Amino acid sequence: MDNTLTILWTNADPVTAKLMVFMYSKGALSRSWWKKVRIIIWGATAKLVAENEEIQESLLELKEMGVEVDGCISCANELGVTDKLASLGLSLKKMGEPLTDVIKSGGKLITV
Repeated sequence: MDNTLTILWTNADPVTAKLMVFMYSKGALSRSWWKKVRIIIWGATAKLVAENEEIQESLLELKEMGVEVDGCISCANELGVTDKLASLGLSLKKMGEPLTDVIKSGGKLITV
């Protein structure tokens, strides 16, 4: 059984980021609910991450814990935030195929 959780984060509300995406990701790894947690930044969340220092700090803390954080390069380019996201050390790539792979393989996916 694959013990990986992917969180597709599309909701640009900072409260949702803090009290769901980040809180659950942290708990999931620290309490060993999942062996691996991956957050995909997609859509408006790319702009939120680029503009909000508190969100940036939280994401960097999660990365240090071992959460994998990927961003959609197409979204970042469209929103003009590619350089900022790259400067945070986020992995930026076209995410359509990786997301499709998660879905087709029956992987565990939460969409927020």
